[in-house]
Amino acid sequence: MLSKIFRGIFHKFSKLISNLTERLQKSALQNDLYKIITNFEQRIFMNMKTIIDVNAHLHTPYSFSAFKDVRQALDMAAAEGVEVVGINDFYSLDGYREWNDECAARHLYPMFNIEFISLNSEDQAAGLRVNDPNNPGRTYLSGKGLAYPVILSGKEAQMLADVRAESNAQVERMCAKLNAHLDEVKAGFNVDFKHIVKELTRGSVRERHLAKALRMAVDAKADKIQDRLALYERIFGGQPLKSAPDNEAAVENEIRSKLLKAGGAAFVPEDPKAFLPMETVCQIIKAAGGIPTYPFLADDAKGNFTDFEGDLQKAADTLKKRGIKSVEFITTRNTTAVLEEYSGYLQDEGFIVTFGSEHNTPALEPIRLRTRDNAEGLSEKLRETNYRGACAVAAHQAGLNSIEAGDELIRKTLAI
Repeated sequence: MLSKIFRGIFHKFSKLISNLTERLQKSALQNDLYKIITNFEQRIFMNMKTIIDVNAHLHTPYSFSAFKDVRQALDMAAAEGVEVVGINDFYSLDGYREWNDECAARHLYPMFNIEFISLNSEDQAAGLRVNDPNNPGRTYLSGKGLAYPVILSGKEAQMLADVRAESNAQVERMCAKLNAHLDEVKAGFNVDFKHIVKELTRGSVRERHLAKALRMAVDAKADKIQDRLALYERIFGGQPLKSAPDNEAAVENEIRSKLLKAGGAAFVPEDPKAFLPMETVCQIIKAAGGIPTYPFLADDAKGNFTDFEGDLQKAADTLKKRGIKSVEFITTRNTTAVLEEYSGYLQDEGFIVTFGSEHNTPALEPIRLRTRDNAEGLSEKLRETNYRGACAVAAHQAGLNSIEAGDELIRKTLAI
C-alpha cells in the first residue's frame, strides 16, 4: 500500500519537475537553471529506485566476439547480475531474433543496436582524428534502440547489405594474400576462406576471423610447442612469437599486428566503398528505427585524446549540429575520473549516455562493467548515468517518450 502511495507522490512530483524544465527550456535561464533542475530531477529519479546494471554494447558471433555463441554471452550476463544487455554487431541485424528469445528465457531486457564505420569528408580533409586514432575522418557510429522485429527495408536495407558485402570482400582479398605469403614461406598449409565463413562466422567476416583461422591452422600443423614457435617465426618473416603459445587471444592479436595490419605481408588497404558517409549511416540507423550514437574514445592509456574529443564542449556542439544526440563509452578504455567528467557533461547537455564493453576481441572478459583504473566496477554515479541512458533507449525502442516510461518497461520485463 505504501509503495503505491509513494509511486503516486513520485509521479506527481516528476510531472511537476518535467513541466518546470519544459518552461525553463523556453526561457533565457536555460543554460543555468535548466541544468540545475535537470540534475535534481535525475538524482530524485535514481535515488528512489534500485539501479539496474546495464551493458549496452556487446558484439556476438554475428560479427566477431569473444563469446562462442549468444547463449554464453547471456548466461554470463545473468550470472553477473547485468539485466539490461544490448547486442551491437558490425553491419548486422541478424542476431536480433536469437538475442530477443534468449534474453526472454533468462528474464533479461534486450536492446537492439548496430555498429558502422563511417567517413566524414570534412574531418578527413582537415586531418582531424575523430574516434579512430590512426585514420583522420574515419568515424565509428552505433545505432541504439533499433526496432524489433526489424523494419529496415528498401534502399537503406540495400545500402547496409552492400557495405557488409564489401567488408567481407576485403577480408577475402586479405585471405588470398595471406595464402600467397604462406606459400612463399613454405608453411605447408593454407587457410580456406569458405571454410572460415561456414565454421567461424554467422555471415559477417572480420579480420579477426582470419587471425583466428591462422592460429587454429598453426595449432593443427604443429603439435609440439617448439615446432609451433618455429613455424610462427617462419610465418612472421624471422620474428619470434612474443606471446605465450597457449594464450590464444594474445597470439591472434599478434597475428593481426604482424601480418594483417599496415606493413604486414597480408595487409590489404580497405576500399573506400567500405565506408559510407556519416550522413548515410545516420539515415540507415533512423530508417531502422534507431538513434544515431557517437562512441567516445576519451582518454587512452597515456591520457591522450583525439583531435575531435580533446575539446569536449566543441565536440558536443559539433555532434548536435550533425544531429547526433546519443553517445556511448567502452568503459575499460577510460579512468573513472575522465568517464565521470565526460559522461556527466554530455548528460547535462541533453545527450543520451550509455556504456558497454564491446567484447569484440578474443579475450573473454566480464560483462559487468568496470573502468581502466577500477576492476571492481563502475561508481554509483556512472551506474546511474548508464541506467538512465538505457531507460531512454528502452523507451525509444518501444515507441514511448520518457525515461520514466522506459524504466517502468524494463522493470516490468524483469518482473521487479
